Amino acid sequence: MLDGFPHVTHPSKFIDTTDPLSPPPGLEGAVVAIGNFDGLHRGHRGVIARAKALAAKLGKPCAVLTFEPHPADFFAKKSVIFRLTSHEAKAAFLRRLGLDGMIVLTFDATLSSLTAQQFVDDVLIRRLGVSGVVAGYDFHFGAKRQGTPEFLKAEGARQGFAVDIVERISQDEEGSLDAVSSTATRAALEAGDVALAARLLGHPWFVEGEVIHGAKRGRAIGFPTANIALDPSCRLRHGIYAVTLTVDGRTHGGAANFGKRPTFDDGPPLLEVFVLDFAGDLYGKLVEVAFIDFIRPEAKFDSVEALVARMNEDVAAARRTLAARGA
Repeated sequence: MLDGFPHVTHPSKFIDTTDPLSPPPGLEGAVVAIGNFDGLHRGHRGVIARAKALAAKLGKPCAVLTFEPHPADFFAKKSVIFRLTSHEAKAAFLRRLGLDGMIVLTFDATLSSLTAQQFVDDVLIRRLGVSGVVAGYDFHFGAKRQGTPEFLKAEGARQGFAVDIVERISQDEEGSLDAVSSTATRAALEAGDVALAARLLGHPWFVEGEVIHGAKRGRAIGFPTANIALDPSCRLRHGIYAVTLTVDGRTHGGAANFGKRPTFDDGPPLLEVFVLDFAGDLYGKLVEVAFIDFIRPEAKFDSVEALVARMNEDVAAARRTLAARGA
């Protein structure tokens, strides 16, 4: 994998469970890190690291407790959040971090109406049987966000589970900038600044998806591409990027276009990856694409010949960038 991604020994069995009514087998008495964890940025990873440390101290398994759909989407009754990490990508990344599992709660009218006390009593104690909880400094929960870190600590002391609240993690080491956040990461990606997004995340932003059939125009002009339909919520800036593509445990360099292909059809947004120095069939394969740098905005060309000439320049630029980054 790319530098910046975790390199760990994976747990023998990663437990991915949704809406358990009792402690999931293998996660009994777990220490849980609570949050949305969209993007798994440096702030999230700080919370997860503390959860792992607490779990090791207590001799308990460690899991993430998260929510689907995103609460903002639920309350808006439509998709309003640019999702940084799909369920599948989140689970894969958490497994790389060495966690034992991910517990997903469906965020619906029932869950959103629980008071903070009910969330502690019904979810954390009765359904999950936690031995510890770790959350960020700004974590709020329960109806009308009435549950605070202070309330959680008091409940932990009263009901016998450990609580660790993680302090603000800044965008810089001096702590002078804003806290690392999913919002800041989304803004960077919407501007095409994948390098800034990588600094905020602590790793290159990546997507996972199955390679699908396209119009095969790239093959006809000498640039066959692996095509991936991203989540409709994706608001990554349309343009050309230097990327890596990982498939079957091997990572390859690439140049990718995300956009509507204005020279041809101006159709629905699609990610198209030209994999460097690769020969093989990727159709139907699950691949991971990591975004390393922005090359240029998407543009409409007057002719296919002009497009091909620029694509040759883009591929050369991607090679230079990937070589410089050691990707």
